[in-house]
Amino acid sequence: MNIPVIFQFLKELSANNNREWFNSHREQYEVARSEFENLLTVIISRISLFDESIRGIEAKDCTYRIYRDTRFSEDKTPYKTHLGGYINAKGKKSDHCGLLAGGSYCPPPPLLRALRQAVHDNIDEFRSIVEDPAFKQYFPVIGENFLKTAPKGFPKDYPYLKYLQCKEYTVACCQPDSFFLAPDFLDRTDDIFKQMKRFSDFVNYTIDDFE
Repeated sequence: MNIPVIFQFLKELSANNNREWFNSHREQYEVARSEFENLLTVIISRISLFDESIRGIEAKDCTYRIYRDTRFSEDKTPYKTHLGGYINAKGKKSDHCGLLAGGSYCPPPPLLRALRQAVHDNIDEFRSIVEDPAFKQYFPVIGENFLKTAPKGFPKDYPYLKYLQCKEYTVACCQPDSFFLAPDFLDRTDDIFKQMKRFSDFVNYTIDDFE
């Protein structure tokens, strides 16, 4: 598990995001991808100690292609400048919450309505998770995009309206490169994922019931 090798490749790719450079450095990419899968394997094994649902998942099943889909993007560079993985018991394309970033992203309208209803009906439980300082130190914001008013069918004067205005129920913990180079980063990662699991369990309960 050589994280500097991953960073070095991504740094060079960012400066040379074209097919000619990539094809001539494919061996370097394969090494970086292998090291990234080694990292995911270690993380999966550690998370599985407190989340049995992901036991048996392999890193290769969690990773995403480095090739960008440029059809609907203004950015026409051919490659992503990051390596991505999504650890999810039901697969990386599932609506279920996963790990490395967590939540239900772009849920279909009926599921989004169900998630909002679950938050509304269990607001004390939801707040006990997302307002806990141990959780908020990593995940200060719930969601990425928000309505400007109350969603249809919910009261405008609801005291915790901000939790219903989410267009998706996601959380993310952004860390600098130095985080992953620290000697204790795996232990710190464990703590982040343990906090994320509290949120994921709440969301997944609703998704399981909806399905």
